[in-house]
Amino acid sequence: MRFHRLTTILRTFTTSLGHRSTPIITKTASRYPSSSPSRITPLKAIPGLSFLGSFFSSTAQSQNQDNMTYPDQRSDQEWRAVLSPEQFRILRQKGTERPGTGEYDSHYPAQGVYNCAGCDAPLYKATHKFKSGCGWPAYFDALPGAVKRFTDSSFGMERTEIVCNNCGGHLGHVFKGEGFPTPTDERHCVNSVSLRFQEGESKAKA
Repeated sequence: MRFHRLTTILRTFTTSLGHRSTPIITKTASRYPSSSPSRITPLKAIPGLSFLGSFFSSTAQSQNQDNMTYPDQRSDQEWRAVLSPEQFRILRQKGTERPGTGEYDSHYPAQGVYNCAGCDAPLYKATHKFKSGCGWPAYFDALPGAVKRFTDSSFGMERTEIVCNNCGGHLGHVFKGEGFPTPTDERHCVNSVSLRFQEGESKAKA
């Protein structure tokens, strides 16, 4: 019973991460007869599940990335000197910001460019951004050659990680086939912390 309960909780949690918004609640089995109503318990209130918080601080493992070289080859010490602790955790250690908390989650300018917060390389145009309701900034495409993809097998699921092609900074993940009315069949789910918005289109054209 305990294993089934934990499996149900984890399925609810992982479904909500990086996908469309899903209330993070689970049904707990009642100790009373089946005729009694089920109790709805917030996930954060369930004891013994503090390890789930590590999702937002753990380091993802991506295949074939460790041997990659990028034009910007700064060391961790050099990155720490120019990034905030939160930027370093996400960009260099592959962390994840909590959904709905990012600066650019509800940011929809008419024009401009979203650059890498680490190396300032242009990544996405404002016109690539769309409302997905997932809790993170969403883009249906990136600038040509701006991002690189890797298979991420962390947390017991297989996803496609995206990183800045200039410095290797972690951006987020890309998902396909979700049915959004966009020109592509993709959603680039990106951490706001990984981005820096710049008004105008000049850098994107360059």
